[in-house]
Amino acid sequence: MVAQLLRLRLQLAFGTVRGRPARIIGAVLLIIVVGVGTWLLAQGLVGLASAGAANVRDLLIVTGSFVVLGFLLIPAMLGVTDPLDPRTFAPFGIRSSALAPGTLLASLLSIPSLVVIVLSFATIGTWSRGAFATVIAVICAVFAIATCALVGRIAEYIASGALVTRKSRELRVVFLVLILVLIAPAIIFALGIDWSANSGMSDFGRAAEAVSWTPFGAVWAAPGEAALGDVAGAVGKLAIAAGTTAVLYFVWWALVARALRTAPREIPEGGFGSLGWFDIMPARASSSIAARSLSYWGRDARYIVSILIIPVLPFLLIPPLLIAGVPAQPLALVPLPFMCLFLGWSLHNDLAFDASAVWLHVASGVKGYADRLGRTAPTLLIGVPIVVIGSMISMAFFGDWSMLPSMFGVSACLLLASLGVASYLSTRFPYPAAAPGDSPFQQPQYSGARGGFSQTFGLLIPVVLSVPTLYFAWRGLLGDADATVWALLTGVGTGILVFIAGIWLGGRAFDRRGPEIIEFATSH
Repeated sequence: MVAQLLRLRLQLAFGTVRGRPARIIGAVLLIIVVGVGTWLLAQGLVGLASAGAANVRDLLIVTGSFVVLGFLLIPAMLGVTDPLDPRTFAPFGIRSSALAPGTLLASLLSIPSLVVIVLSFATIGTWSRGAFATVIAVICAVFAIATCALVGRIAEYIASGALVTRKSRELRVVFLVLILVLIAPAIIFALGIDWSANSGMSDFGRAAEAVSWTPFGAVWAAPGEAALGDVAGAVGKLAIAAGTTAVLYFVWWALVARALRTAPREIPEGGFGSLGWFDIMPARASSSIAARSLSYWGRDARYIVSILIIPVLPFLLIPPLLIAGVPAQPLALVPLPFMCLFLGWSLHNDLAFDASAVWLHVASGVKGYADRLGRTAPTLLIGVPIVVIGSMISMAFFGDWSMLPSMFGVSACLLLASLGVASYLSTRFPYPAAAPGDSPFQQPQYSGARGGFSQTFGLLIPVVLSVPTLYFAWRGLLGDADATVWALLTGVGTGILVFIAGIWLGGRAFDRRGPEIIEFATSH
């Protein structure tokens, strides 16, 4: 079985270029370039055998973690299809116990996998600094190859299943956001390190040490620990690497077994339109409303203008503060919290943007909490990367990374708290907004005070609720290291509680005020 799958994998690879001179030349050139690059990298890894063990360990941990992350994210981002997808073997009655290892071994006959194989075994030369370190390096090289292959196979299986009927632009947006959240902070951290000073290498070493205890970095860290004489650390990280491989193989085997029990889906030929976010979201009320909101935020000028204005508003505060004599360094902490506050506040009148279309939610019996939760999807999709990446950027400009937990806590608290408050206010105190298709800068005339009340309290209440978090953050600025941790815990905890309470209270108000909401929507 394994030999047949390997032969099939090679035939499929050669079949894509057979009889096409241009593709043959391109494939040959690609193999030459990749082969030369791999050989040079392998020579460099072997040459690191004479370098300092601690620095080499840190370098391999970070670069190796990005390799594993690439096998996880790139197939999903590019929509890579697996030529030996287990779903295609469902009609042939093959046992999963034979197909799972067979397709896994066959996946090694690809250019990315062959590069990883060569470089992983090259690290054995890097760590040939003693019998124990060499043995650990050999074992970890095998685990590294297995981890990358398994992660890639699982990612391709999930991506091909999600994109089986069409190349979904919306799903790639989600993958892009995930990549930004995972990779951008690391890049910003690396750019913020002063590599010319000893403190830069110590910061890099601390980051590598933290990653070395994760499934991404443990397999690359164990040989370095053995070379440094840390037997306990080497064994512990080797155990993490082995456990990661075992869990991934169990997941892969379960996916193959499920695929063999599922009839392959027929993909209709010809033209059919994409439903966008509705193709991706599960068939639930809150998910459908989330898809609807995401579609609005990507196409409606009223939402697009809000998205463009929110990043600009906080920076308008900086010139007056500089003129008033405020030092420039603390001002690096100002923009992100304000952006998070205004981003969550932007939903305080979201219900009015629906105009008369909101009757669909009321008439169909959608639960209020589903409506409230679904409408927060666009803000969370935008806000989570802003909090994570923006906190790192703020610290890079501020120059003191010890304040990162405080910045993360304050920003998360303001975002989630303002979302929770806005979810309640938009059902309880809606006011007329620009109608669909009108200019986003056109505001209807209205004699009541609801607009001012909703806008004012939508900004004020989240700030008041964030006072404990701001207090701990201020203590952290004064040098209290423990206060930064408390700012993180208090901020995230307060934000989550207010968000849940706002969804629940807003949902109850939506259920109770359904007729009033329809009357408001049809009369304005």
